[in-house]
Amino acid sequence: MNKKSKLSILLNGIIKENPVLVLVLGTCPTMAVTSSAINGLGMGIAATAVLIFSNILISALKKVIPDKVRIPCYIVVIAGLVTIVQYLVKAYASDLDKSLGVFLPLIVVNCIILGRAEMFASKNSVVDSALDGMGMGLGFTLALFMMGVIREVLGSGTLLGMSLYSFDPISIFKLAPGGFFVFGCLIALVNKLTKGKAIKKKEFSCAGCPSAGICGKAEKGEC
Repeated sequence: MNKKSKLSILLNGIIKENPVLVLVLGTCPTMAVTSSAINGLGMGIAATAVLIFSNILISALKKVIPDKVRIPCYIVVIAGLVTIVQYLVKAYASDLDKSLGVFLPLIVVNCIILGRAEMFASKNSVVDSALDGMGMGLGFTLALFMMGVIREVLGSGTLLGMSLYSFDPISIFKLAPGGFFVFGCLIALVNKLTKGKAIKKKEFSCAGCPSAGICGKAEKGEC
């Protein structure tokens, strides 16, 4: 397998394999927290921190983690990091902690983080794993922030809490239907900008799925 350059590993998660807009992972927190830009940004930064450090730790420990219990070990590492992040947010950004609610601790089971641990960090060096976590985190954060900006401007008439206009906003954008509409539009935009080449069709098989090693379908031939 040809090794990717450091830059390509970093940029991979921003457009080509954006976890939200291309791989369509982490949809639950994406829909739930993007009613405002600051919430989307906060969730993205928290998830990015966990992604980077979980990738680093799992890559460093990959030779000592028994293969049969690797997934539980990954979850323990991720859960410990999420706990640290959650306490930091509670201490220094209590309003954000209240806004994100249960979705902050639920980063533990975010399929993006566990998927990158299984598909990349467990097979690559510490430096490459850190770059992969950073790239995927930036892609996740960018997608959430873009959705949050659009939904907040159209649904509340504000941006980062500052009023933008005086006429009535389109309140449906604060609700789930508006979220799905914006989500679909952004996916279509990425597809248009990349001329449908953000991800190859063959990558939609189990081989291209970040969670392939977790579900076990590839090994059973059920793809």
